[in-house]
Amino acid sequence: MHIASVGHAVFAATMIALGIMGLIQGDFAPIWQSVPAGLPAREALAYLCAFISLAAGLGLLWRRAAAPAARVLFVYLLLWMLLFKVRFIVLAPTQEGPYQSCGETAVIVAAAWVLYAWFAGDWDRRWLGFAIGDKGVRGARVLYGLALIAFGLSHFAYVNLTAPLVPGWLPAHVFWAYFTGSTFLAAGAAVLIGIYARLAAALSALQIGLFTLLVWVPLLAAGHISAQHWTELVVSWTLTAAGWVVADSYRDMPWLAVNRR
Repeated sequence: MHIASVGHAVFAATMIALGIMGLIQGDFAPIWQSVPAGLPAREALAYLCAFISLAAGLGLLWRRAAAPAARVLFVYLLLWMLLFKVRFIVLAPTQEGPYQSCGETAVIVAAAWVLYAWFAGDWDRRWLGFAIGDKGVRGARVLYGLALIAFGLSHFAYVNLTAPLVPGWLPAHVFWAYFTGSTFLAAGAAVLIGIYARLAAALSALQIGLFTLLVWVPLLAAGHISAQHWTELVVSWTLTAAGWVVADSYRDMPWLAVNRR
């Protein structure tokens, strides 16, 4: 076993679970949906994605395989984001939905990038030095910060969809929708400019985790979860694990450091 942090272990386990889920279902796991139904060899691509996720997740836990596993996962997720997520932004640049969807993938890419930057070997240092080490980690943090801003904006753009998801025992649902949107925006800005970035990254990952526990898990426990809600649950957990990895990348930085990205 080769564990760089708790977040690393949770993220690797999540990738393994997503891979198993895809192989069992013979379809794309929730985080890889939005593939056109008419795409040639769609089923084969679904199995390939599941296999990559499973193999990379296992590799991240094995010292000798961690570097190539992180490299493959990072490149694969980055290509996925560019091919299947960014294109929706190009097609509808004034709509918030594509930014939210792309942001979800960007968080996972950021986590894979952090792990790649950590585990990179001699070959990577020779040929891809710009993407590893401190430079790579900073790039991953920028991507994460941009994703948080997309999440924040979506809370404002789709408050009518967000407010009903607030647990019933909390008052003022619209307030909480706007409040969590504002905290995502603030955290994204903090990560990008380097003001209290470690605190912002940790709190944003915690907030995503609380969404999982307070919104989606109760629906699952009550048996009221639809196929769409199940997808949201899996995505929310995956984002929590990925955000945890990015937050772990700040572990050597003071909580209240300023101008340190």
